[in-house]
Amino acid sequence: MPAARDSNKNPIPVIARMMKLLDVLASHPEPLGLKQVAQYTGLHPSTAHRILSAMAADRMVDRVEPGSYRLGMHLLELGNLVKSRINVREMALPVMRELHAQTGETVNLSVRHDDEIVYVERTSSGRSAMRVVHVIGTRAALHITAAGKLFLLEEGFAKLREYAKRTGLTGHTRNTITALPQLERELERIQRQGWATDNEEAEIGVRCVAAAVRDDGGALVAALSISSPADRMKPTWGPLVKESAERIGHAIGHRKDASRISAA
Repeated sequence: MPAARDSNKNPIPVIARMMKLLDVLASHPEPLGLKQVAQYTGLHPSTAHRILSAMAADRMVDRVEPGSYRLGMHLLELGNLVKSRINVREMALPVMRELHAQTGETVNLSVRHDDEIVYVERTSSGRSAMRVVHVIGTRAALHITAAGKLFLLEEGFAKLREYAKRTGLTGHTRNTITALPQLERELERIQRQGWATDNEEAEIGVRCVAAAVRDDGGALVAALSISSPADRMKPTWGPLVKESAERIGHAIGHRKDASRISAA
């Protein structure tokens, strides 16, 4: 009873200990014995046992065998619920607004649909004199946009050849890449550089730079891009948009050390 009164009076230390236990179990793929858990957390074995027992009752941890514990299925259920409620657009908007404030240019968020990208979010002050308007819902061919090139790179060069065959790499301006070998070299450059560019390939006078937004599994789920008049595009915006895209990815659960080499 005294322990219960202490917990009710001062619950924060109990929560801190619980989180410490979860962190230790999360860092070890194999079940841990009570003595190991106590050693790693610095908690007294009786304290660790009491908290673990309460957590096991709520399925936050599983007792594999007497005195041995691992993370519980309830955490997986909660994690899947959180993931299902994450909205990439919602998470991206604050970062997009910040990027727009830094550059003064249009910032876009786009996703892939078949052989096109679709613009799903946009921030702009109306300052830009560009003729192109990336209205939400607007589509564009993958090979003519910086964002679309990221999705082509993600699929790999074998799939790129299939895309080229399907679409014929139709030209939109004199700068559009319409030859497969040249597009392959462009994707290799993007892979080395870490972000993609569009050099007036969709519309003369307009340039774009884009970087990949990845989810908790490392998959490319969206592309963040800056569009500006060609003469206002700055070389420093490549690293800037890449860093901003990574921040959005982090917000939806992506961790760089848990994914393959990023295309952007």
